[in-house]
Amino acid sequence: MKKRIGILGGSFDPAHQGHIKISKEAKKRFNLKSVFWVVTKKNPFKQKSFYSLSRRIATAKKLSIKNKFIKVIFLDNKCKSNRTFRYINYLKKKYINNDFYFIMGADNLINFHKWKNWKEIPKICKILVFDRENYKQRCLKSVAYKKIDRKRLKFIKFNKVNISSSQLRKI
Repeated sequence: MKKRIGILGGSFDPAHQGHIKISKEAKKRFNLKSVFWVVTKKNPFKQKSFYSLSRRIATAKKLSIKNKFIKVIFLDNKCKSNRTFRYINYLKKKYINNDFYFIMGADNLINFHKWKNWKEIPKICKILVFDRENYKQRCLKSVAYKKIDRKRLKFIKFNKVNISSSQLRKI
């Protein structure tokens, strides 16, 4: 029987309760066995990370410690890339015969069409888009939302956590 694995990727600069909440919600709604938090060295759309890579990984591990289904991993070196498409393919080869679900916030879907190989991602896994405060309308009008088959993309409504890594860095 195939296992379902969720993938939540990003710089986790820093990881926060919003990441925990969407991981738990995805696990519950889609019967996921585990959720991999794939911490990347550098977000291709940002100049640099606020916290060091080692601190971001340590923070993510500490935050998720009570949730055994969450596995914090770093794949940039193994994949020789920080691109989502590459690390999903890597995980698919490592965990053969599993179904993969890429988890993202609605804010990321707005610019998803700018990601490298973005049209290929829904072909190799399902995409779960979690609603975020004040993003739904822009998300539903986005290039990616209009072009990706609804069988491959699921928009998830849930009780949102109004927190972001950007807000936490300002504290």
